[in-house]
Amino acid sequence: MKPLIEIRNLTKEYGLGDAKVKALNDINLKIDEGEFLVVLGSSGSGKSTLLNMIGAMDLPTCGDVLYSGESIISINKKKRCEFRRNNIGFIFQNFSLIPDLTAKENVELTASFSINSKNPEEYLKRVGLENKLNNYPSELSGGEQQRVAIARALVKESKIILLDEPTGALDSESGKNILKLLLEIKKQYNKTIILVTHTKEISYLASRIITMKNGKIYNDEINNNQMDLEDIKW
Repeated sequence: MKPLIEIRNLTKEYGLGDAKVKALNDINLKIDEGEFLVVLGSSGSGKSTLLNMIGAMDLPTCGDVLYSGESIISINKKKRCEFRRNNIGFIFQNFSLIPDLTAKENVELTASFSINSKNPEEYLKRVGLENKLNNYPSELSGGEQQRVAIARALVKESKIILLDEPTGALDSESGKNILKLLLEIKKQYNKTIILVTHTKEISYLASRIITMKNGKIYNDEINNNQMDLEDIKW
């Protein structure tokens, strides 16, 4: 069976001459449908660059990214945009909500771009915001804003959810609540979740853990001892 995502000899370089930096250095990786993969690494390790490549938000210097056996690198910009709209749900550290739109309108806007989208109100209810539909981001706590971002990612019925430090801007209690919600979503919808973080404790929840350093994968292991959220000491 083909992996859902396959990365082949992926390299990303920035700069020229002596200032050239390899953010990714010949990465090879296969990710199966339904995995909960955590990518660990310090700042500058290449983890966010890898996430952007998987999400078709950036192009490599060389190498390829395949989705169900089909390249998303060799296709044109318009088709990459369509792929991203219909297959990828993004959740970022800074929430990336539009400040002049309500929670409902933020999710509705994303839904309007996707061919697979569902009812925005339904997904806001599923993340516990049924009483905050008409609140603007400034009227929501950090944890509530991240819940809107999660609803926005889910409303497209995306197979893949990509998360870049999703708890980084939250206090510890709000961060735990967001992780609890993600685990519930994983169990209920069997999404493929790829989460990048520098927080080792989050990796204890994952089915697979990858560690990156200097643009390379230094360790790739199946986590046979997944922990319950309440058992993790932060």
